[in-house]
Amino acid sequence: TRPLAELQFQSIEEDGKQRTFLVSACHDKMPMLRDATSGDWIGTFAGHKGAVWCCRLDPMAYLAGTASGDFSARVWDGITGECLFTFPHKHIVKTLDFSPNSRYLATGGREGLLRIYDLTQQNDQNNNNGVIFCAIPQVVQGDVTITKCVWWKDEIVIAAGSDGAIRYWRVLGHASPALVHELKVDAEVRDMEFSASTGILTVAAGNKVSFFDMKSNNDGYGIFLKSFPMPIHFREEGGASLHPSGSKFVAGGSDLWVRVFDFETGQELECHKGHHGPIRCVRYSPDGKTYATGSEDGTIRLWQTDPKGAETQ
Repeated sequence: TRPLAELQFQSIEEDGKQRTFLVSACHDKMPMLRDATSGDWIGTFAGHKGAVWCCRLDPMAYLAGTASGDFSARVWDGITGECLFTFPHKHIVKTLDFSPNSRYLATGGREGLLRIYDLTQQNDQNNNNGVIFCAIPQVVQGDVTITKCVWWKDEIVIAAGSDGAIRYWRVLGHASPALVHELKVDAEVRDMEFSASTGILTVAAGNKVSFFDMKSNNDGYGIFLKSFPMPIHFREEGGASLHPSGSKFVAGGSDLWVRVFDFETGQELECHKGHHGPIRCVRYSPDGKTYATGSEDGTIRLWQTDPKGAETQ
């Protein structure tokens, strides 16, 4: 089997129209780019020698980043598929994200170091190994894997760890990086998504999905809103995604079912079967009309948010 590891939608404006892409990370070493509306394959970023754990597009979809079990992260030309940068690491790389201006790349993984790379700089050896801007240990002592990272604001990266800590690092604009805030859940973070439309951070960990309000409190770093116990667990795989309207969320994990829940009450609204292996990743599209799920069975499925066509936004 070729388990999926991560999915991401990215919408851009092309010739005056919105176009949405879907990128997928897979253990077959071949991250792929698809048209999110039709599901049609556009291209493959070929070159990794190990499982790919994460694949992200930059805000304009000109660049793609991949994190791999071959101890490297790569940045690709999103149009041609050419590898632009290779960033060697000393252990498995599990996650990465681009800064809002696409100038920097954050990576994290088994080493427990949050690395920031400057994509505008070439190194002195004139190869495509990019220049590291800084490397931030997550803990002074002990061993913590960075499972997910999200570049939240221009200068702040959120790094979620195997210790259940969600750390906010100010990585730019000051002489040295600084830990400016920390949230906590009671298990290893398996998935983390920030929704710009709602200002909510969604976290899947243990057997719960938790939500944090990122815009309401004075310091603006996030306060706990609510969490709901799930009929599944996220110990080995799975994730959750909040609908852009904030009215419901989708979750999948240790079984074959894809479930939709009410955001206010946590009540299960829908339950869908189609995959033949545990669910590894889920994401709503930016317009909320569809969502994608990736499974241990090596397939991606696109689902209509409202099959009956009576969607209320």
